[in-house]
Amino acid sequence: IPTLFAIVIHEVAHGWLAWKLGDDTAYVLGRLTLNPLKHIDLIGTIIVPIFLILTVGVAFGWAKPVPVNFQNLHHPRRDTALVAAAGPFANLLMAIGWTMLIKIIHLLPDGFEQLSTPLIYMGMFGLFINMILMVFNLIPIPPADGGRIATSLLPAPLGYQLSRLEPFGLIILLMLLLSGILWSLFDMVNQFILQLIKF
Repeated sequence: IPTLFAIVIHEVAHGWLAWKLGDDTAYVLGRLTLNPLKHIDLIGTIIVPIFLILTVGVAFGWAKPVPVNFQNLHHPRRDTALVAAAGPFANLLMAIGWTMLIKIIHLLPDGFEQLSTPLIYMGMFGLFINMILMVFNLIPIPPADGGRIATSLLPAPLGYQLSRLEPFGLIILLMLLLSGILWSLFDMVNQFILQLIKF
C-alpha cells in the first residue's frame, strides 16, 4: 500500500501541476488518476525490479512517467522545474503523513497491539520508501526529476549540455544502483530517518 501510494501520487503530482500550469496532456490521457494500473511501466515497474531482485536481491523501480508537453506550460523554463519538483515534493508530504500516523499510533493505549503493530510497520515502510524515492528522483541526472530541475535552473548553455545526458540517464542511474553508490546514499537517508524518529 505505501509503495502504490508513493509511486502513483508522485506521478499524478507531476501531471496535476502541469495541468494547472498550462499543459493538459496528462489530464486528456486520463493519467490524473490514483488507479495504479494506469501507471504501470513495463521497464520500471516490472523488468528492472525483477532484474534487481535476481542480481542484488533488492527491488527498486518506478512508474510510467506522466506525459508532459513542456512547451505548453505558461513559462516553460520555470514551470518545467516546478513540474519536475512536484513529484519529490509529493513524496516528502507523504513521508510526513506516514510519520504523523506513526506518532498517533504510538499514543494508543495498551491492548491495541493487534491493530497498531501492522500499522506501525506500514507507516515505517511508507516513510522510508517515500524518502528514498524523493532522494532518488532529486539526483541531478536527466531524466530524473532532479535532472530536469537542474537543466531548468542552470544557465542555458550548461542546462543544454546536461540535457544531452538524457538518452543515457537511465543507464547511468542503473549503473549507480548496481555499483552500490546509490545504496550507500539510501543507507545514509535511512540512518537520518532513524535518528529523526525517536519514540
